[in-house]
Amino acid sequence: MSKINSNNINLKVKDYSVSGEEFELIKNSEYGFLETTPQPSSNKLPEYYKSEDYISHTDSKRNLFEKVYHLVRSISLKKKLSLINSFASEEKKLLDVGCGTGDFLEIALQNNWHIFGIEPNEQARTIANKKTNNSVYKTEQLLKFEENSFDVITLWHVLEHLPDLENQIQIFKKLIKTNGTLIIAVPNYKSFDAKHYKQFWAAYDVPRHLWHFNKRSISKLVSKQSFKVENVKPMWFDSFYVSMLSEKYKSKKMNPIKGIWIGLVSNLKAITTKEASSLIYIIKNS
Repeated sequence: MSKINSNNINLKVKDYSVSGEEFELIKNSEYGFLETTPQPSSNKLPEYYKSEDYISHTDSKRNLFEKVYHLVRSISLKKKLSLINSFASEEKKLLDVGCGTGDFLEIALQNNWHIFGIEPNEQARTIANKKTNNSVYKTEQLLKFEENSFDVITLWHVLEHLPDLENQIQIFKKLIKTNGTLIIAVPNYKSFDAKHYKQFWAAYDVPRHLWHFNKRSISKLVSKQSFKVENVKPMWFDSFYVSMLSEKYKSKKMNPIKGIWIGLVSNLKAITTKEASSLIYIIKNS
């Protein structure tokens, strides 16, 4: 990605999950998002996902964080289904990129969607395929799907993980129908909880998160492929989970009450500012 300003270092952030390494967040002058620097090579990047604590690749419920995550996910799944149902055509064809263990695809399948998923992690893909009648593929399949074939393409907290951003948006442009809908959910570094926790904000999650978005950067990125952001929705639960984990990174101990409090404050402020901890972008092909 071009046009980064090496003099504009926003933060130095540590990888608390796997390596303990430190990375810099540098603002991209063209789009306005923050870039994790240096970015691991494509060969090395998978090493940073090798952790039993990487929750989206397992179905485990071993501790408070995992139990909260799965409880929230079960509630969120119904909201996600309702959202995509509002954009369904008669064909109801869905592509979920970075589908993890396949829970969203499973509920979509149960509601008569023709489902397809992409998941690079072998462990997560195996779990997902057991739930989805083997509808989940490796990343290479993205280039093999028929063009202009999907009513809805979803990326639930996935875009921030993908290298070659501009190329990725080009691929989605080719795959989506003329009147199709691209749905992207990502953390928002302009939120109150991000500003409060600064380098300890768990949603930076370096170096797995290569990019860190705000509303303007998403709009500029997708507009290059004649996509238009039509609506932005908050993900209210994210602030609580992220703040609880951020509190752990900051204080080096569990403090769920304080984390929940900061999450609540963040949501209350977001009612006015519209800057929730995570945002869902409803993007139309035009």
